[in-house]
Amino acid sequence: MRFTEHELTAALTGAAKTVVASNRKVRKGGKDIDTVWNEMDRYERFKVLDALGSQILPVLVALPDVDVEPGTRPSYSNSEVTDAVSGLVGDELGKLRRAVLVKARTLLVQTALASVPPRLDPDALINASGDPT
Repeated sequence: MRFTEHELTAALTGAAKTVVASNRKVRKGGKDIDTVWNEMDRYERFKVLDALGSQILPVLVALPDVDVEPGTRPSYSNSEVTDAVSGLVGDELGKLRRAVLVKARTLLVQTALASVPPRLDPDALINASGDPT
């Protein structure tokens, strides 16, 4: 699938916020995840994004091409995402570990896809006079 840089960044950030929100200290603290994310320094955010990027980005690129109407998000069935994840996970793991890894990464990619912003209409970006808006 062809995603824009902005869409990939939003997907990765959304998944990272979900992972940070699952931390016990964050859950018990009762703070909003956006507040926690903004309070993290740049290096802490980088470590989370770097760790997730190697898991999520190859799967997003491997997803099949779909037509996305302006104003909507790309959507994939669970089986399409699972197939993309399964194709990228190596066979060196045991059956059980591989199955757990595929399910966990599929859920992580679905979370990232839910964070992708709606696709913009490229024709709406230029007004009738040809000048960018």
